[in-house]
Amino acid sequence: MNFNCVIFDFNGTLFFDDDKHVAAWNQISKEIRGIGITPEELHENINGVPNQKTISFLSNGTYSPEQIEFYSQKKEAVYREKCLEDTEHFHLVDGAEEYFDYLKSQNIPFTIATASIKPNVDFFIDSFHLDRWIPRENFVYDDGSYENKIDMFRDACRILGSDPEHSLIFEDSGSGIRNAYESGCPNIIVMAAEKDFSEFEGKPGVLKIIRSFRELLPE
Repeated sequence: MNFNCVIFDFNGTLFFDDDKHVAAWNQISKEIRGIGITPEELHENINGVPNQKTISFLSNGTYSPEQIEFYSQKKEAVYREKCLEDTEHFHLVDGAEEYFDYLKSQNIPFTIATASIKPNVDFFIDSFHLDRWIPRENFVYDDGSYENKIDMFRDACRILGSDPEHSLIFEDSGSGIRNAYESGCPNIIVMAAEKDFSEFEGKPGVLKIIRSFRELLPE
């Protein structure tokens, strides 16, 4: 691997919260169209996709910007409630803090680029004290201006003083991996967690598949 900066996705990569997102999106989907979401919709139209695009999909493109913003905020409020309710699992994934410390010790700059909106990012920073490692102003998030994560990754590289060609990106979803590669990054590590490894094998740019950040720490 040839990289001089590191970019982390957040949800599903640094924090396992798929069930909270699914529950929240199911609630919003039922309000918008009367039915929940399917596994196919979750995989193709929701995971790693900015909220505005998902809500436009759920409303079949009929919602105004004001309606889209309302449901985007509501979905995340429901999500945050579900996170706080599940105290047992409300923590960063195994080895993440140690890997952050290792990168810091090696003077390798890193940040987070996430499809989460700002209230969620603030929630994560405050809950997990992420500003111990990453300045608050260096986080890249869904501010309504991104079509997908391609430009998010490019902006994160710019903030870190590098470019996608010399970055290492951690992702966990098919769309996120695809966007990372299309941004120009040749070094992608997949956090598979409990997912089937085979889903990610052979994806362009994928160098390694892990289940814990401890796998990357020096012995």
